[in-house]
Amino acid sequence: MRFAMSCGVALAVSLLLSDPNVAMAAARPAAVADAPVSVAGEPLFADIVLRSGRLRGEVRAWMDAGAADRADFFAGPDYAGFKTRAAELAALDMQGHVILRERGTDGDLKCILRGISEDIPVKLGAVEAAATAAERRVALDELHYLLNDNVEVITAPPQPEV
Repeated sequence: MRFAMSCGVALAVSLLLSDPNVAMAAARPAAVADAPVSVAGEPLFADIVLRSGRLRGEVRAWMDAGAADRADFFAGPDYAGFKTRAAELAALDMQGHVILRERGTDGDLKCILRGISEDIPVKLGAVEAAATAAERRVALDELHYLLNDNVEVITAPPQPEV
């Protein structure tokens, strides 16, 4: 008994046997049409990640050096520049929220970006209102955590909405 093999099947078998990348690609699950797409590579969101990471690094450096223990912590140009850059970051987070809202996609990230945008000035206010060095360290730690969240929520793989 003879079996006829179509050219397509013969080609597929030939490719599977000759190129392991084809076999690996075939073994991957098919892309889902409505699967969420990461925005981390888009310029605005990449900029948010970069800026937030830099600000987070500044806060960590202050915490490690004990800079907040000094009475003149807010008097210098370092903090004034930081505060300006943090306000710019908050505006970018809100811009990201608006973009995602207009697209009608990614409900969680959209809401988180808005929350971070609103929380940055609150956390800065807490740092400035802290009466003691210990209170400033706690407030800086909370600001550091918020800036870290800003990086992680954008760079985390998107999850399907349930």
